[in-house]
Amino acid sequence: MTKLTVTATKAIKVSGTKHELVIVPLFANQALSGQSADVDTAAGGVLQRAVDIGEAETKLGKVTAMIGSESVARILAVGCGESENFGAKAQRTVSAAVARALAASKAKAATFVADGVCADVDSITSFMEFLARDTAMSCYHYTATVGSPKPGPVFKKLTVALGEIISTAKAKKSLQNGLAIGQGANVTRELVNLPGNVCTPTYLAKEAKALGRKYDSLSVSVLDEKKMESMGMGSLLSVGNGSDEPSKLIVIKYQGGNAKDAPYCLVGKGITFDTGGISLKPAKGMESMKFDMGGAGSVFGAMQAVAELGLTINVIGVVAAAENMPSGCATKPGDVVTSMSGKTIEILNTDAEGRLVLCDALTYVERFKPAEVVDIATLTGAIIVALGHEATGLFANDDDLADSLTKAGLASGDEAWRLPINKQYDKQLNSKYADMQNIGTGSAGSITAACFLARFTEKYKWAHLDVAGTAFQSMQKGATGRPVPLLVEYLRQK
Repeated sequence: MTKLTVTATKAIKVSGTKHELVIVPLFANQALSGQSADVDTAAGGVLQRAVDIGEAETKLGKVTAMIGSESVARILAVGCGESENFGAKAQRTVSAAVARALAASKAKAATFVADGVCADVDSITSFMEFLARDTAMSCYHYTATVGSPKPGPVFKKLTVALGEIISTAKAKKSLQNGLAIGQGANVTRELVNLPGNVCTPTYLAKEAKALGRKYDSLSVSVLDEKKMESMGMGSLLSVGNGSDEPSKLIVIKYQGGNAKDAPYCLVGKGITFDTGGISLKPAKGMESMKFDMGGAGSVFGAMQAVAELGLTINVIGVVAAAENMPSGCATKPGDVVTSMSGKTIEILNTDAEGRLVLCDALTYVERFKPAEVVDIATLTGAIIVALGHEATGLFANDDDLADSLTKAGLASGDEAWRLPINKQYDKQLNSKYADMQNIGTGSAGSITAACFLARFTEKYKWAHLDVAGTAFQSMQKGATGRPVPLLVEYLRQK
């Protein structure tokens, strides 16, 4: 991945200095002024001429590229719409457009002229964070398993020319925050994009230990199958029965608060490949099931970002990792297993395996006496039918926790939408042969899956994020890095 640096300066120097690329924001019905006018003068007036003839547009998110002069080689003009409407949503549109343009350019460095973009400190702080985050994510390029990779983005340094609205120190902090979140999302994307023969439960355990070595604030432990068996994790272990790859429970602890402070727990589904087991999936599209550890990947990305940001809270990330394969040892439909909680589960469909690994992980985190628990899982195809690829499905047993996640999604542009869990849906899980069955009767599949998990979360505040529609979109587009921005924003609010 390209190593990106971000920094800030009060003013862009256009006299006696050569700039590879300068980005200038354009607002409707506003003349070029301040540093934007200085840049245009240094570039020989090319920007003003483009505005005059309608070539450079003020339409929100519209990017126009033009050749400048010796001192300002190239200019990107980005439309920002009406200044009075330049709120958070418009800011994200512009930051995303600029980030895509930078990644597609041949420039290695660029300066964004930010004076006059926002009218207050909070807005410019937010905008710069989005800009750094989106640029980092746009520069991501997967090469891990490509023998002769195509050239990726070469962009390496973003500088923001501030003007007088905010101090340089505060601006640099905002840019670094955005960079940390973007890089965390890229860690998630890299793990989720890796093929199942590389990214196994053992590989995830090794990556967790590497993350622990990278940050003094992180400590990592891994529970193997023997340890999990001794703790009664029969549900989690049942998923990996058919695989030669041993299952793992990975625990990543971050201590930024006092030792006695209750931690916030993130629990990720880590099915590194999902064939469906004995309830075998159709061959068409099965290759995308390497993405079924999207929840686990988001825990890795969020934990790295938390460590980079140095949040003053305690956070514990738990990853339940297994490979779901068919074999003579595989769990069969109709089998009954005993979870760590002591509750028995009739497995009617071995392709409803994510909830089986999560339920034991959710029981395991009780020992930490958590303030709140959020699990993240590519759990159901039904959530894509309900919400498409735009919003993550949100379920919770606590209204305040659900509200904080919703607000974090809106603030980060990584939105979640709450759906219900109640007894009317839960009764679909009742079984004649066990305490519960692992699937419902056919309708409301995302809700009944959440109801299943809710049966294991009665001792703490809990929320479930179903990211089947948002963690990845297709084999060609790959992993998105979601919901790392949402998770990090939620933790920052705490």
